[in-house]
Amino acid sequence: MLNRSTTWAVVLLAATFVAGIAVGAGGRALWVRHAAAAAPERARGIDRMMADLNAELRLTPAQSDTVRAVLQRHWTRMSAVWETVRPRFDTMRAEMDAEVSRHLTPEQQVKYRDHVTRYRHQREQDRTDSSGRKQ
Repeated sequence: MLNRSTTWAVVLLAATFVAGIAVGAGGRALWVRHAAAAAPERARGIDRMMADLNAELRLTPAQSDTVRAVLQRHWTRMSAVWETVRPRFDTMRAEMDAEVSRHLTPEQQVKYRDHVTRYRHQREQDRTDSSGRKQ
């Protein structure tokens, strides 16, 4: 059986861990928002990857065409895999949110839900290119 000071230490450690996750996620969301606002013309998804590869590797036109075709083929396959895994991931994420919420006050729960909603909405926007297609 844990004594009182050990219990408090475990609770504080867990709270610190949860706070770190929240601060990290919030900080990353702010950084992504700032980066996207600073360079709205910057490509996303495969176009961004190809621009980076072309700049770094100096691909020939033939290499560029071939690499783009390979990336598109695999991107499509990875998207299909994600669609089969996503329902389980969403369930796990909902369980995580519920568990975190159980450790918060009602006021904190509302703020947590708002934070998570904003973060996930931003992530969805980041994954959607200007034409409305998901990357």
